[in-house]
Amino acid sequence: MKKEIDYFYIGDSYGGCQDWFRDIMMKKGGCAAATACDSSIYFDMHNITKGLYPYDINSITKDDYIRFSTVMKPYLRPRWMGVDTLKLYIDGFTEYIEEVKPDCSLKMEPFDGNRDVYEAKKVISEQIDNGYPIPCLILQHKDKSLEDYIWHWFLITGYESLEDEFMVKTATYSEGNWVDFNNLWNTGYERKGGLVIYKPV
Repeated sequence: MKKEIDYFYIGDSYGGCQDWFRDIMMKKGGCAAATACDSSIYFDMHNITKGLYPYDINSITKDDYIRFSTVMKPYLRPRWMGVDTLKLYIDGFTEYIEEVKPDCSLKMEPFDGNRDVYEAKKVISEQIDNGYPIPCLILQHKDKSLEDYIWHWFLITGYESLEDEFMVKTATYSEGNWVDFNNLWNTGYERKGGLVIYKPV
């Protein structure tokens, strides 16, 4: 089975991109803010929320996206160790939502990276089937071919369940790529990131 959410493009770009940011610290460490920006745009576009994206939701431009990143920065600011826990992301994005749209019908729950891979696949399938993107945090990883995902926040926007593998579509750096989730989840390190589960209130 293969399923993707109806994700958005900015021009030819699959979602936003932190490489666009003009602030040096955001360009280096703004992945959590970019993930929250992309989530806000997606939810407003699909009428799950209204008013999280402060610009024209019917005409999303690169310049407006960059401006939006500066709005999100105080809530998910780059820091020495990055936004390196699920709690930091949830607290920061929740604070933003409560300030701009206190009646927003959206909540977040952590799904720790130490939980079983089969549980993770189940929750990913459920979230995508219900039309929700999934923020994912990967910290260290033994597989250096996954360098773009190391110490990084990104969104999962699709899955494909095959007989022997489970693939996920990732949205990061304005690209959508399919990745072997078993490998992605099993980082080889004791300290892990995990998933953030968006739910209606």
